[in-house]
Amino acid sequence: MNIIHVMNRSAPLPRHLQRALTKNLNAMPAVVVTGARQAGKTTLVEDLAPDHRRFLSLDDLDVADLAHRDPDALVGGAKPVTLDEVQLEPNLLRAVKRAIDRDREPGQFLLMGSTNLLLAKNVSESLAGRASYLTLWPMTRREQLGIGSSGRWDELVSTPESEWLELLRDSDSHPADWKALARRGGFPTPAIQMRSEADRAIWFGGYVRTYLERDLRSLASVSSLPDFRRFMRAICLRIGQIANQTEIGRDVAIPQPTVHRYLNLLEASYMLIRVPAYAVNRTKRLVKSPKLYWGDVGLALHISGEERPTGAHLENVVLQDLLCWRDASDSQIEIYYWRTTVGDEVDFVIESAGALMPIEVKSTKRPRISDANALRVFRAEYPDSSRAGLLLHTGTLFEWLTPDVLAAPWWSII
Repeated sequence: MNIIHVMNRSAPLPRHLQRALTKNLNAMPAVVVTGARQAGKTTLVEDLAPDHRRFLSLDDLDVADLAHRDPDALVGGAKPVTLDEVQLEPNLLRAVKRAIDRDREPGQFLLMGSTNLLLAKNVSESLAGRASYLTLWPMTRREQLGIGSSGRWDELVSTPESEWLELLRDSDSHPADWKALARRGGFPTPAIQMRSEADRAIWFGGYVRTYLERDLRSLASVSSLPDFRRFMRAICLRIGQIANQTEIGRDVAIPQPTVHRYLNLLEASYMLIRVPAYAVNRTKRLVKSPKLYWGDVGLALHISGEERPTGAHLENVVLQDLLCWRDASDSQIEIYYWRTTVGDEVDFVIESAGALMPIEVKSTKRPRISDANALRVFRAEYPDSSRAGLLLHTGTLFEWLTPDVLAAPWWSII
């Protein structure tokens, strides 16, 4: 069945966010969908009753001009309406707010942008109480297969640990090449439409140039694009590492305050993902700096110039799937990492419904009992709230390495 999905590309592949988007449009006057440029936002909304929903993009110069001169006139036309790239005209959101205050009917406005509006400094209106926010991440592996979902995280969260082994063994997934998945990334064009590494390299190169010369300048003033490009490469070479702004600045010859600002710019445009440390009031002091990951692994590999994906890139692939699941879920889900000052570290900690699920990712085909050490330390630290540990690897083994740590192939979940 998976092969049929991959080969049949005549129609847009379904996205995991579709259900959440439809549900939110039925509940709120405005829904804001943000995500990196080329993540598939326009394709996502085209299936939402295109016959009666106007579509306007601020990439159109005439639309942008009207949005600047008379935003109330632009939003005051026939509804419902989809407005794309709304971050390009901050005053537009104030006009949307005024329109909603006059009429709070659900689904009037679907707003899209390639910038996180809640982090963008040039956007002061958040539409609080009037809009819900959704994020479209690059495509997961299952979305690329045509299944239209993220990984099996909901099943794991809702299933007793004693049944995990049977649950994952019964998966209809088959062994897959995680390095090929990392190289093609999750942007629809290089991931789905392009077959060769050379074609993808051309696409990624154009993407970086567009980001630097257009999107970045709409966010903030950057005095030196070569410095920023060098900074991006340094971050891509630090995937999965704890952020040390002083060290980054020293390596790329940029002052620490500039490093701080550049990190914020990358995060606001969905290039950068910062995973916070899990911390509670415990006697053992935990490291508080976030870990750095990239919004798309294929793009990160292109920018860094690395030829072979590493274990950190596999972590990044798993994280992207987790983010897709989290941001389309009805439940409150948080994603952390955990590390102590003595070096015990768990790649990801999922907090959901008051329970913690620690996850370790290893780029090995033969996981050992020693690979479960950090997961067991975490469980010992939080015995009342931690569920069994999950060790994802690149082989085919399904096995309880210890009574409280299950080893499973990455492809059986995501």
